[in-house]
Amino acid sequence: MNDNASALSHTPIEVTRLPRLTTKTIAIALLSLAAASCTWAQTAQKLSLPELEEMMFIQSPALRGAASATAAAAAAVDTARTVPNPQIEVMNGTRKPRVDMQQPNGNLKTISITQDLDMPWHRFPRVDGAIAGYNAAQADERAFTSDMLAQLRLRYYDLVRRVAENRAVKEDVLLMEGIHKRITLQVQTGEKSKFELVKANAELLNAQKMHESSVLRVHQARGALRALVGIQLPENFEVPEQPHVFSPPTPLVEVRDEVMKNNPELQRTRAQRQQFDRKLSEEKALRFPKFALRADQDLDPEWRSKRVGIAMSMPIWDWRGGPVGEAVAKLSQSDNELAYQEQSLVQSLEASYQQYDIANAQVIALEGGIVRHAADALRIAEVAYKAGEKNFLDVMDAQRVYRAARNELIGAQFELASAWAEIERIRAIKR
Repeated sequence: MNDNASALSHTPIEVTRLPRLTTKTIAIALLSLAAASCTWAQTAQKLSLPELEEMMFIQSPALRGAASATAAAAAAVDTARTVPNPQIEVMNGTRKPRVDMQQPNGNLKTISITQDLDMPWHRFPRVDGAIAGYNAAQADERAFTSDMLAQLRLRYYDLVRRVAENRAVKEDVLLMEGIHKRITLQVQTGEKSKFELVKANAELLNAQKMHESSVLRVHQARGALRALVGIQLPENFEVPEQPHVFSPPTPLVEVRDEVMKNNPELQRTRAQRQQFDRKLSEEKALRFPKFALRADQDLDPEWRSKRVGIAMSMPIWDWRGGPVGEAVAKLSQSDNELAYQEQSLVQSLEASYQQYDIANAQVIALEGGIVRHAADALRIAEVAYKAGEKNFLDVMDAQRVYRAARNELIGAQFELASAWAEIERIRAIKR
């Protein structure tokens, strides 16, 4: 015990010295903190589809333009309901007698007020036509919003597809790099010929080229989505790599009836047809006389006269033949467009349901066994290749089969998302 104490007493004690806080040390620390903060600020932000939809509705100038068109149509209704303003006419002149008449000189003044009468057979068709135009503008805004939502969803799922393709190509590159290193080592040791290394180089270059192309497609898809949402969306945003999970759509019979009643494109065409019908009634009503109340007052040095009467515009020469014929033609055109749209929407809806069923069956089949079996075959081929039981071409064949099945699954998932987006666009459920 005494020996231990003496040993401890003679052992030198090391003192840890703190670094001196020089100006250079402080500057380096501040630069490190700034670099760390910039890296944190530039971290990619992950945005889901509902978040991107909300951002588009807030900052999209195209949607604001559609809302402005609806506001203009609402103002047109107020214009149609406006009562015409009166017309006031004031005239001044002089009065001079003839040479043989003893009349005093003086000033003359005439005041006239005319008020056009907005007759019911003119007013009601005009107002009803403006209201129909407002309804058409509202339906057009809903149709435009549905189209924008469908485009956003397509571009979103296109970005998800491109990201999945890029991730898959990265796996191919890693696999080829491992095989290339192994073949290089075998060639150096004399186990393989240089021809095997040439084939490995070609496969590696092909995988790297596909990876560069996939990176470019990811940038293009991200730029297209950003252009639709708005420039306020950061350039380095990311989307969550989530699987395509959609609830089964409503039966086609129910959706068909819903679409025929609530589809905004049909509502717009029906409102335009009503607008043309009211325009035809207005043009026919303009064949009837127009009336106006008029009051006059004349002032001269000796007399004051007042007159009240009614002015009437008689349609003698112009019977509105051209405008009535134009309104009839536009009404007939609107009827034909409505029938064509109804037929086209039903066909598009049925085609979208068929596409959804086909894509859903493909996704279930690929996810259920095809892709998994191809992945297992590739893994077995890799293990056998490392054990020397398989050659390089067997691994490449297994990789091509797996790559084809995997890419087919990614494409089927995108087709499923496209069919779902088209069904939602045709239904155009109000937000």
